[in-house]
Amino acid sequence: MIDYQERRTMMVDTQVRPNDVTKYNVIAAMLEIPREEFVPDSRRDVAYVGENIEIARGRVVLEPRTIAKMIDALDLQPTELVLNLAAGYGYTAAVLGRLAQAVVAVEEDAEMAAEATRRLAGIGADNVAVVQGPLAAGHKAEAPYDAILIEGAIEELPDSLAEQLAEGGRIITLFLDATVGVVRSGVKLDGVITWRYAFNAGAPVLPGFRRVREFTL
Repeated sequence: MIDYQERRTMMVDTQVRPNDVTKYNVIAAMLEIPREEFVPDSRRDVAYVGENIEIARGRVVLEPRTIAKMIDALDLQPTELVLNLAAGYGYTAAVLGRLAQAVVAVEEDAEMAAEATRRLAGIGADNVAVVQGPLAAGHKAEAPYDAILIEGAIEELPDSLAEQLAEGGRIITLFLDATVGVVRSGVKLDGVITWRYAFNAGAPVLPGFRRVREFTL
């Protein structure tokens, strides 16, 4: 019988705290949310490993260290509205829901979106709304957002998505530069997002976020 609570505590003590995640509310949320409930049933036994977990072709649940540092960097406030893109089965959305007033979680895969809705309801995350649709489109109906977290790698950020971030809002994502994955956080001021380096990490590039290649003869 696996003691998931023990594994969750070990995850925080060995993967989260030692990696400069210091905000108490982030640590408390990650101690509370049952990560094993938000992976495919066949992967529950590896839910707390220190690496990305594949949940579909080209899609992963980000490793605990990466997602904890991304959320910590956003510095979420309890009155804020958050957009979570590439929500998968809903783990990160569940953590964000413990920190913010409300979360809109967008998932392109219809089956995963349905599972995310079911699993979030199962833990009482009633301030998280799952929306099924293209990841790169975001969800304009609830914009502007105080913060945006993209749960996977991108090559470039579409302008239409940047427009959904509120003035003064924060965004964090993983950029794939050549073969190196770099997490950057951004702040929108005067309509322009200014990016800064956060840390290195790895993940597949999400659908809809590849840079448009220009061909010349």
